[in-house]
Amino acid sequence: MSKQFIGYAGTYTRKTSEGIYSFVLNTEAGRLENVQVAAKVGNPTYITISDDKKYLYAVSQKDSQGGVAAFSINDTTGELTFLNDTHSEGAPPCHLDVVNTGVVTGNYHKGSVEHYTVDANGKLIESTSVVGHEGTGPHARQEKPHVHFSGETPDGKYVVVADLGTDELVTYQVVEDKLERVHTFKTKPGSGPRHITFHPNGKMAYLLTELSTDVIVLDYQEDGSFVEKQSIHAIPEDFKDTNDASAIHISSDGRFVYTGNRGHNSITVFAVDQSTGELTFVEHTPSGGDWPRDFVLDPSEKFLIASNQESGTLVLFARDTETGKLTQLDSIVEVPEVVCVKFL
Repeated sequence: MSKQFIGYAGTYTRKTSEGIYSFVLNTEAGRLENVQVAAKVGNPTYITISDDKKYLYAVSQKDSQGGVAAFSINDTTGELTFLNDTHSEGAPPCHLDVVNTGVVTGNYHKGSVEHYTVDANGKLIESTSVVGHEGTGPHARQEKPHVHFSGETPDGKYVVVADLGTDELVTYQVVEDKLERVHTFKTKPGSGPRHITFHPNGKMAYLLTELSTDVIVLDYQEDGSFVEKQSIHAIPEDFKDTNDASAIHISSDGRFVYTGNRGHNSITVFAVDQSTGELTFVEHTPSGGDWPRDFVLDPSEKFLIASNQESGTLVLFARDTETGKLTQLDSIVEVPEVVCVKFL
């Protein structure tokens, strides 16, 4: 196993950030090193890497237009080379993912999901489908649809979209490059679905709600629908300040689920029952900074890196692969306005 891994961080560029940053995790020393600007892009808040590790796609903003930028990745150095971008009038997306038919984006401000085709060299070709959601919810932030996640299901058959504004998890099929809605799962009113992750077995999923800070355990059906089997709170019941749940990820062995808490400023650890998929609380670990917008497990999964947006820091944790527990290490690096973290 490699002793060094290359990672990337997406950011807001409202203040001092210049775009996408790269860094190195030295697993032998247990340190984050060599932070540098990898690509100058406007507000590349969310980034994603293709399965073959050849291309990186980023949310992008140019003046009053939002869209996606594509980069090729040097497989030795990790250096990014700009390929192309595509933009349209209005706010940029907040999330994107590579799917087998191209790239899909979720737009929080527009309340829409969009599909782009990609050529054999990783370049974005065109937007082939835009679907706007409709509806509201009882919370003050649910005055209209707010799509917060768009990604592929493990079987590659569907695109699943979380809408914070309408309390919905929507399943789409891509038919001739067009998004067609096939199922809608409704969460409790006011919960605000944000991000979802799937168990490695492909049969269970974990939906994180931003407004109510719950993890909803779901059975994923072959037809793209979901059935709820458990809901568990991710922060202490006696925490009464505002908390906005952020990201959710699962270990590759399917044994532990992690969630981020902005406000409580922690990472929550849950153990997964391998027969039912249901969760049991393990611990809360302080995120080592302010407003943990996202986090990532490194390729060895012996480490976790939290991205604290308001403090502009990446914080390194050691991860016990047997208990799932996290221990903060003495390694904090500055990445201004950091949002999302991914490893090559």
